[in-house]
Amino acid sequence: MLVLSCATPVYTTHSLKSSIPKSTAIRSSFNCDHPFVPEVAKVGDSLYSEFRAVDNLVACNSSRVLKAFQNARVGSHHFAGCTGYGHDEAGGREALDQAFAEIVGAESAIVRSQFFSGTHAITCALFAFLRPGDELLAVAGAPYDTLEEVIGKRDSHGLGSLKDFGVMYRELPLAEDGGLDWDALAGALRPHTKCALIQRSCGYSWRRSLSVNEIGRAIKIIKMQNPNCLVMVDNCYGEFVESIEPPMVGADLIAGSLIKNPGGTIAPCGGYVAGRKQWVDAAAARLSAPGLGVDCGSAPGDIMRAFFQGLFLAPQIVGEAIKGTFLVSEVMASEGYKVQPLPRVPRHDTVQAVQLGSRELLLAFCEAVQRSSPVGSFTKPVAGTTPGYASEVIFADGTFIDGSTSELSCDGPLREPFAVYCQGGTHWTQWGLVLGDVLKSLRYEI
Repeated sequence: MLVLSCATPVYTTHSLKSSIPKSTAIRSSFNCDHPFVPEVAKVGDSLYSEFRAVDNLVACNSSRVLKAFQNARVGSHHFAGCTGYGHDEAGGREALDQAFAEIVGAESAIVRSQFFSGTHAITCALFAFLRPGDELLAVAGAPYDTLEEVIGKRDSHGLGSLKDFGVMYRELPLAEDGGLDWDALAGALRPHTKCALIQRSCGYSWRRSLSVNEIGRAIKIIKMQNPNCLVMVDNCYGEFVESIEPPMVGADLIAGSLIKNPGGTIAPCGGYVAGRKQWVDAAAARLSAPGLGVDCGSAPGDIMRAFFQGLFLAPQIVGEAIKGTFLVSEVMASEGYKVQPLPRVPRHDTVQAVQLGSRELLLAFCEAVQRSSPVGSFTKPVAGTTPGYASEVIFADGTFIDGSTSELSCDGPLREPFAVYCQGGTHWTQWGLVLGDVLKSLRYEI
């Protein structure tokens, strides 16, 4: 008999118990001619408690998703899709938005294929909030590379950044421990600070990702200084990693991508904005046009079905990705590499960073991951310039959905400290298999 607990802590390590002996339960994964190299097999055996705790988290989040689908009365007719203006859509958009909003604890949501990426969704949210003369304050250090041209921190060549429209920008450096600088935040707002941006995940920075409780604490400090200051959370890589989401602790808007966590490796494209209805409507007007709102835009039936199915599967897929981060962290730390997050600490996103220290080792790591991928295993990833990024970046993403980071993938900018950022995986054993080739490649380079 399984006993599930939906308590607030991220992982309750003993809340799910099984009558199967530990040795039998975990070693049954390794009885097929020893698929893992010894270093990985040993770590896999040692992570029993952490993996059981993640399973409990998956059950809690899956229960929340199921209830939202039932409340939205999701039916097969919602998978029909539509063409042209999308005015004859059979209710799928509305049901999907309703379910998504309930799942993340928001008043409203817009989930659409027309969002190109997480950066696009975040941009729509920021433009919903900000007007000429306003200030945007990033409270978690520098934002992700692809937002630099959106903000105007890097020259957008007059293509319409926030800076081009007269929006000012300021950022608070992180504290020495890599977390938020709480003392600086307590007095950070100015009279014209209209929006505070909180990036939940580490991005390409060597820092801790933020827990939802930390985000909630930051929101309280911001609202104490100015209740009218709006809070936008970049939620990429954070969905379903905990049992609560930022709107539940006061975020005005969150935004992210469907080819990351909430698409469950099934959604082929798209993104979302969720939060207070007034501001979701404003973000929708930025995506479409003022007056058009959310009730337009075509989507083929196969896309709508994939959105619903991917969202339903997302808690399970995210759980496996979390297990993969535990495995990568433990194995690479045992090899002497710096890792972020540290082994066995609670996770707040699906990203595991490993500091490799040289260009050669970063390239070797990514090449090994590509060789172990189901798609394009015969290709060699090459570092190069990518739209939106300031540095050369290398991507290893032999994925079924191009650029999907809910599938097993890794990437990193070719700059100090030459860290690789690992994410995704439809099952933790994928990383178990990949790490054998990674260790061999790194040792060869050394």
